Amino acid sequence: MKQSNSNPNLKQSLVDQYLPHNFLAEKMILSCLLVNTEAIELTLRTISVDVFYFKNHQEIYKAVTFMYKNNLPIDILTLITFLQDNGLLQKIGGLKVLIELLSQIPNLIYLEEYLRLVKDKYIRRSLIKLGYETINSSYITSLPLENILNDLENKLFSLTSEIKPQKLSSSAELLNDIFFELKTKSLDPKLSGIASGFYDLDSLTQGFQKSDLIIIAGRPSMGKTALGLNIASNIIKNSKLPVLFFSLEMSKEQIMYRLLAMETNLNQMKLKTGKLSKNDWLKLNKIIKILAKFPLFIDDTFDLSIQDIRSKIKTIIFEQNQIGLIIIDYIQLMQNSKLKTANRVQELSQITRSLKTIAREFNVPIIGLSQLSRNVENRIDKKPILSDLRESGSIEQDADLVLMLYQNKLQTPTQNHHSENIKNNDIVELIIAKHRNGPIGNVKLKFDEQHTKFYNIEIEE
Repeated sequence: MKQSNSNPNLKQSLVDQYLPHNFLAEKMILSCLLVNTEAIELTLRTISVDVFYFKNHQEIYKAVTFMYKNNLPIDILTLITFLQDNGLLQKIGGLKVLIELLSQIPNLIYLEEYLRLVKDKYIRRSLIKLGYETINSSYITSLPLENILNDLENKLFSLTSEIKPQKLSSSAELLNDIFFELKTKSLDPKLSGIASGFYDLDSLTQGFQKSDLIIIAGRPSMGKTALGLNIASNIIKNSKLPVLFFSLEMSKEQIMYRLLAMETNLNQMKLKTGKLSKNDWLKLNKIIKILAKFPLFIDDTFDLSIQDIRSKIKTIIFEQNQIGLIIIDYIQLMQNSKLKTANRVQELSQITRSLKTIAREFNVPIIGLSQLSRNVENRIDKKPILSDLRESGSIEQDADLVLMLYQNKLQTPTQNHHSENIKNNDIVELIIAKHRNGPIGNVKLKFDEQHTKFYNIEIEE
């Protein structure tokens, strides 16, 4: 077999030589920095040193940045003096490089375009570098594949964030936008968020707001999953928006059985055993045809990570062009690959912060179902409070809205089957324990446990 005599360092130098760059745009930016202070402020906000391709341009930019942050005057003379005093003048190529910058006639009007041009080339170089890193990592078979893919996805996410412009808005611009938004609402009053389908809840929250992290908490068997599915169904029916449901505790099939029981009003056990009457089959057939058109997407990955969630959201958006709601059942079962050996409370805190970041990144509400601690059962007053959030960490801090399920059925004697007691047992209280942008309060819903279905009380009465 013929051995390759190629030098890897030579290959790398050839790659570096032909990496995307824009020499003139870099020079024009540096010229702007020498004639205008506002140009320095804008450039510092927009690009880092690494965005410049040429090493001497990087050194000039570093020098200007240092001088500006230390309130030193900046012009060609002060810059030359600073570079000489710090032994950097020859490193940048001498006086001739600075004189060439002065020979440019920068147009400050086009500074943002110059910045966009060099940033475009920087991102392309970063993509090429990432490609080589991924290829090299893929050859190292001792590296877990999951780590390689997670690293690739995180770096791609960082590059994607670089592309998005970070626009600063003045109070005048914001007030102008708010004025027209208020005017639109006055002409066509409607919820500012996505309606949950439960009227009393929506009147307090104005629907689920985009970019909000919502926590629905409760003890086991209080109906958290049922409420999440009910909300998903209501949103799909009312808004036709796709919903992504992550189920870490139950399988996809179990979730679908619950959804069928909810929509058909047939007992879950009856459905699972297949002991259905002719009318039941007719009803089931009709509902299945409807549900088959539902843009509901269920993922039952048991060791779900933040990277998995971000990746699957992107897949749905690519396929459906939009997404209305994300539900995670439940967050205490999630994993964070970066902190697997860390304290569990710290790990969960990192997870909730990441979920909030994802909600903002994709501008979509995220509902995270959460367990409550056993402390609730040891108190005389069993109504849950924020501190009952299990392994709470920063759940309380990061959540925009916290809803807690409370059912008083444990206080009603089980042997008493009077209709009034049964009716009381059906009532579930939804406690709004935290609402970052609105009022707190209590909402009452009727819960049909047999069919795992929640109802507005007004409709039933």
